[in-house]
Amino acid sequence: MLSRKNTLVILLMVVSLYILDIAVYAPGSNLRATPSVLKYPDDLTSSMVTLEVDAKSNTHPISQYIYGMSFLNDINFAKEINLPVDRFGGNAVTRYNWKNDASNRASDWFFENLPEDNPNPENLPDGSISDLFIEKDKLMGARTMLTIPLIGWTPKDRERRCGFSVKKYGPQQQTDQLMPDCGNGKKTDGTTLITGNDPTDTSVKINSTFTKEWLQHLTKKYGTADQGGVLFYEMDNEYDLWHRTHHDIHPEPATTDEIVKLTEEYALAVKEVDPSALTLGPVGWGYLSFLRSVLVFSALDSASGTNKDRSSHDNLDFGPYYLKAMKQLESKHSKRLLDYLDFHMYPQPANVFSDNTETEVLAVRLRSTQGLWNPDYIDESWVRNLGEPNNRVQLIPRMKKAIQTYYPGTKIAITEYNWGGLKVMNGALAQADILGILGRESVDVAILWGPENSTEPWAYAFRMYRNYDGKGSQFGSTSVSAKSSDEQKLAIYASIRSSDKKLTVIAINKDPINEIDTKIEIKNFPSSGNTKIYTYSQYNLTKIVESIGIVVNNAIEHKFPPYSITLFEVARK
Repeated sequence: MLSRKNTLVILLMVVSLYILDIAVYAPGSNLRATPSVLKYPDDLTSSMVTLEVDAKSNTHPISQYIYGMSFLNDINFAKEINLPVDRFGGNAVTRYNWKNDASNRASDWFFENLPEDNPNPENLPDGSISDLFIEKDKLMGARTMLTIPLIGWTPKDRERRCGFSVKKYGPQQQTDQLMPDCGNGKKTDGTTLITGNDPTDTSVKINSTFTKEWLQHLTKKYGTADQGGVLFYEMDNEYDLWHRTHHDIHPEPATTDEIVKLTEEYALAVKEVDPSALTLGPVGWGYLSFLRSVLVFSALDSASGTNKDRSSHDNLDFGPYYLKAMKQLESKHSKRLLDYLDFHMYPQPANVFSDNTETEVLAVRLRSTQGLWNPDYIDESWVRNLGEPNNRVQLIPRMKKAIQTYYPGTKIAITEYNWGGLKVMNGALAQADILGILGRESVDVAILWGPENSTEPWAYAFRMYRNYDGKGSQFGSTSVSAKSSDEQKLAIYASIRSSDKKLTVIAINKDPINEIDTKIEIKNFPSSGNTKIYTYSQYNLTKIVESIGIVVNNAIEHKFPPYSITLFEVARK
């Protein structure tokens, strides 16, 4: 029996292998790219990097919800960084039954129904893991993001059952050593999926009434969203992988019409019970989710290179069409059903989303964060084979443009991401870069998937933004213009803190060997002359080091250590 702590949290190793398998192999041989030669940019300090901050240019709020995490159980760390939002989501939650406190682990673990460890199951649904999750979040001071199952099936009881019995469906590639009758749903060749199984082996059908009853339970117990109850409700999880992850109950790929219809039904249920709650959808697995409704490259039209499901839906990418449909549904129901456009984002270059520390991987990990925003960056993976313009991911600008065109007022969410390397300084640099990008690019919600050990470098990237001095001081809440002449050498982000009007600047030196000696030019900010400096670097992975600097002629001269994150706290005159 899995421990209560880990039963719903999909093991990061399993998820890593699964996502990478989908990313590299699912597209089919026609889209596989030959691995590129990856290297660091030549001589990162061969030319001067110029840095400029303008406190009155490109100002906009930074949402606190970009600093979110999934299933964070470290209460002390959550309080230390003032965790704003905690997500209850993932593959298992697609098959979570709030009434009997059991979930099916789908392809992550032999399609088995597993009950949560519960000392008093007779009291259910009170005391379920979802109830305890919300109570934990309240203790931490975080808002809860809860995933609503849309797939239409849920575990029928608390018994351990499996979707692909060897006795019933024949020999399979792998079986659970502890429950040898439970197979992985693949025939012994390891490729052919077993079809024609009976979903009722594990599950019963549900509809939006199941969701309404859940929200009625939650709002009665914890209040509505505007009363401090659950704030965010996601419309399931990675629908475009259902036919792989959950092929025991949903063997066919989800279609555009299906996802639009399910969003309408379940989002309406959420809004009817709690009008103050916020909804997120469609919650696709990654960048390709924006382009097409399913991860089925066999459905590509070889002549046009477009998906057949697309051609029957105004010839739009899935993301724009989904927004267009949601706007029409608002008119139909006289209420907004979708508050956030939500897609997950994982780097696709080989081994980036992993603990790999090879030199080539470290370099591309830092470059690949550009996929979030840079229209000039061509993805260094099989994505490049999609051709122009889709070989340039620029996910956030794509989402913004689609929202502006098809459903203005919708916010942006990336409720799963992970750039790997979280145990080493390289991963901390990527994480700090991502947090800066999310704020600068006006993302509204973002959730890091997977980490638990708050003594590792990734956690210090969060501390640099959320509690760099150990006294609760944070990177500011209003983004201001910050420019680097070469972001791949030295990235920079800046903000004004509303509480004391101080300027906070974060700079990230991505060179593993050389320091960068330069200065930050500051415009339109009357400085007092002194600045506190906080540095996290490869020289001390367990501490943020404080020092003092000065502002001279509206500039701060500084030598940025190799592989470092530096924060400047500049007081106003």
